[in-house]
Amino acid sequence: MTGDHPPAVACAGVGAERGGIEVLHEVDLSIAAGAWVSLVGPNGSGKTTLLHALAGLVPATGEIRVADVSPGRSSRRATARAVALMPQRPVVPEGVTVRELIHLGRTPHIARFGSATRHDREIVDRVVARLELEEFTARSATHLSGGELQRVVLARALAQQPQVLLLDEPTSALDIGHQQQVLDLVDSLRREEGLTVVAAMHDLTSAAHYGERLILLNHGRIVADGPPAEVLTAQRIAEVYGARVEVLDRRDGRAVLPLRDANFSTGKPFGPSARENTRSGASWSGRPPSGESLPDGTLPEETESP
Repeated sequence: MTGDHPPAVACAGVGAERGGIEVLHEVDLSIAAGAWVSLVGPNGSGKTTLLHALAGLVPATGEIRVADVSPGRSSRRATARAVALMPQRPVVPEGVTVRELIHLGRTPHIARFGSATRHDREIVDRVVARLELEEFTARSATHLSGGELQRVVLARALAQQPQVLLLDEPTSALDIGHQQQVLDLVDSLRREEGLTVVAAMHDLTSAAHYGERLILLNHGRIVADGPPAEVLTAQRIAEVYGARVEVLDRRDGRAVLPLRDANFSTGKPFGPSARENTRSGASWSGRPPSGESLPDGTLPEETESP
């Protein structure tokens, strides 16, 4: 909490299960309004489940407050006006156009049995222009490439005009140019409009570059929380990810570079696995990659692993 202003996101003792298995354990956090917080951690560490809990899309124990709503307890309409989720793998209805899909982001703001207003259409137009999607608006959303669809789904989330934007691997299907475009756009909206951003990111360098604060999860628990320089150390990355990296300090933030296995590069037998290299007390995530996705307040999404 900053001064007398309540946090945009507050969690106390939050837990969640998937298939009877507890995947979040006693998560406590507070995020100030207007901040960008990057969630990092191995596959299966609980990043996506935490985002879904913040959006009220999975049952959770403990207390959660996002903006002025309690996700999971407040109405879906009220929650969708306050928080928007950009899922990693959205489900798109057959036959819907790009413009229609983006326009669904206005649903929480339109009265039941009402119709879109000129204001709603203007908001959609602005979002389309900012993401340079004009050439796609009449196309079927189901015929887009993965990267194109990712930008359209972000546009739908931005059309909701949320106070808190939740991003689940927002650049996983984008080329480097569109990665920069999307992340820079979100960051500019954060600075201009006070948007609060919570983003689950696999790319540690991007997570550190855009996030002024990193929360590192492992096995459903927060194991580090702070500025990138404190969270991203070579030793901690080795312990949590089982990875060999070099961490560089640059003017614009930390850069994490993977180091090649010398045994592999010289044709020698493989050296010890990352699991074996992990020192005593380290943790290892042996779970399969997760691409789970649930609703963002307007469309049903698929449910996958935590």
